Amino acid sequence: MMQTPDEKNMIHRSFTYRTSAAWLEGRSGLLSSEGKPTLRISSPPEFKGECGVWTPEEMFVASVEMCHMSTFMGFAARADVPVTSYRSHANGVLDFVDGDYRFTRIVIFPTIVIPSQEFEDEVQNLLKESSRHCLVANSIAAIVEITPTLMVQ
Repeated sequence: MMQTPDEKNMIHRSFTYRTSAAWLEGRSGLLSSEGKPTLRISSPPEFKGECGVWTPEEMFVASVEMCHMSTFMGFAARADVPVTSYRSHANGVLDFVDGDYRFTRIVIFPTIVIPSQEFEDEVQNLLKESSRHCLVANSIAAIVEITPTLMVQ
């Protein structure tokens, strides 16, 4: 995607995001960030954690998925490409590599509904562009794949 003259002259800043964690018991705790609801978190059950609460592993995969969605929707809005609906699910693969567990692959499965077939090529291009510019995906070592389904309303 080509930069506009305004984007070329844009001054880029640094941003800081703050969270707080507090241990409760076992492998569970509370995660908070100012002005947001506190979440109960735990290690996953397969690592002796609590069932039924968010885990760092799920939040990691969700962060990649949400970043890709918001990046895509931002690009679609800027390109005036109408999107009727966007839903996705994601799978993160945790493997034991070189003595430690790590995410090796995250696959995002977006289902995007558009009003007419004329936008299909543009949506495909925006998905590729979104993959290149998703800041969370660009910040991790795992491979991130996008497997979209496009539907015409």
